[in-house]
Amino acid sequence: MRGFIPAPVTLRWTERLRAGVGALVGIALTGGIAHLLVRDASVIPFLIAPMGASAVLLFAVPTSPLAQPWSIIGGNLVSATVGVTCAMLIHDPVAAAALAIGMAICAMFALRCVHPPSGAVALTAVLGGQSIHTLGYGFVVAPVGVQSVVLLLSAIEFHALTGHRYPHGHAVPKTDGGSNLVQGNVPDAAAFLRADLEAVLARQKDWLDVDPDDLETLLRETQLQAYARRFKEFTCADIMTRQVVSVGLDTSARSALRLLARHRVKALPVIDASNRLRGIVTRPDLVVVPRSRGASIVERLFGRSSRTDAVVSSLTTTEVRSVDTNTAIAELVPMFAHFGHHHVPVVDQEEHLVGMITETDLISGLYRQTLTAKQQSA
Repeated sequence: MRGFIPAPVTLRWTERLRAGVGALVGIALTGGIAHLLVRDASVIPFLIAPMGASAVLLFAVPTSPLAQPWSIIGGNLVSATVGVTCAMLIHDPVAAAALAIGMAICAMFALRCVHPPSGAVALTAVLGGQSIHTLGYGFVVAPVGVQSVVLLLSAIEFHALTGHRYPHGHAVPKTDGGSNLVQGNVPDAAAFLRADLEAVLARQKDWLDVDPDDLETLLRETQLQAYARRFKEFTCADIMTRQVVSVGLDTSARSALRLLARHRVKALPVIDASNRLRGIVTRPDLVVVPRSRGASIVERLFGRSSRTDAVVSSLTTTEVRSVDTNTAIAELVPMFAHFGHHHVPVVDQEEHLVGMITETDLISGLYRQTLTAKQQSA
């Protein structure tokens, strides 16, 4: 009976409230837009029940593979098509419903768009009543297609406005520039390879509702956090890069781009005449997609031009998270793991720039301290 006891929810209350508000906004927009487009619920319903289940996934668990754009669009459209077909060919509603659900699941697996609420879409197509049956395959387009698209767009916009990443793409650790955890750099006998993780997942009898890339990143961050906990006495001054490439407020964008390319870095601290930190500038800050009307579609999508006429002060991100030299390195882990920081400036008590720390610096520093500790114990 212990299996019936739910696991504790670790999500913060603010995030739970955000999910509820997001679902409220999403369903309201979906129903409102459907009302404007149709204006007669007797012809096409303003909302169908599966949209409520989809809202739970899109706003409450947006990182789930079941909540991604292709899952909701593909799953709902495929299931609606299967449901309408079964309703037309099979007169027994129970048999039609059972076959529709089974075939919809198989189709979603085949097309990699499994979305649990889509099962309800197939069921609605069979048991939705005469008004739904009258629509025929029009049911696939409206209400299913229209409402799915509107709900998805509202979720994308809501997550963007509230500072969350959605759609939740793959988060594969990379080896370039030290911007991500590098496989094998955690100096631990228990460190694992991606092949180990895939082998364990392949042995599971049930499908785990988590993206393998997210799971790998989470496990590596956990390794790093546990490793850093053992070295709380070490500070940022012990691992930071002291020879920092920086720019002044009046540096041109052209010069800043040259520095980025010459030193193969992705960010430059911006300092004033007194060497005080005033912000940070990255490559995306220095390049823009051309918006001229005369540019072709390809140029608008892929072409990039530098803001060579601008100065760094007008392109700088001024709200920068920095640390002082006495900050314990264990405090850096959540900054890199959860807040998206890849470069953290180090300042002294007077806000003078004295160094820079990347994820590579953090891992290398921990590794050096491990070797030192082993040599001392020997």
